[in-house]
Amino acid sequence: MGRNLIMLGTAILVVSLLAIIIIGFLSGMSNPVPWIALLILVVVVLLHNKLVKRNYLSWKDSYSVGIESIDSDHKKLIHLINNLQTAIDYKTDKQFEQQTLAEVIDYTKYHFQREEDLMEKNKYADFVSHKAQHEIMIEKVTTLARGYENDESGAIEALLMYLKSWLINHINHTDQEYSGFLLSKGVK
Repeated sequence: MGRNLIMLGTAILVVSLLAIIIIGFLSGMSNPVPWIALLILVVVVLLHNKLVKRNYLSWKDSYSVGIESIDSDHKKLIHLINNLQTAIDYKTDKQFEQQTLAEVIDYTKYHFQREEDLMEKNKYADFVSHKAQHEIMIEKVTTLARGYENDESGAIEALLMYLKSWLINHINHTDQEYSGFLLSKGVK
């Protein structure tokens, strides 16, 4: 609810500033009020964009595991997670949220299977532990997704925070552990 009030307040401020600018310029270009309002509007828009951008994940080269298909999957997961962020920030309709949520879950399962197949095929020693982490994550995401039916905004925000944290930590730690092994086996 707090995020909704912030968005509403920002919208009211922008509309008010636009009205002040239009009315001010109608009274003459030498009037300082519309110029000040225009400056405030630019600052508000820049601050809003900066604050919103902080909520989105961006791919960093340090996330790369050196295996093109896995890096591609990770980039796609970041994109899907950012779609969920968009659903929260811009109050999209329930159908978009549900579709995006389903895409995140389905693609995560697809990615995990692809990762596990590579590890199993190449006899990665820590395969069982890595697969267990995947299963725990899918169980947690599924539980949070079920909660979406009862508390749409709260559940999707909790799910989003979990996905962001889990994905980046998993890529930076667990996935980096198998990277060298698979690369030594010729996986690219």
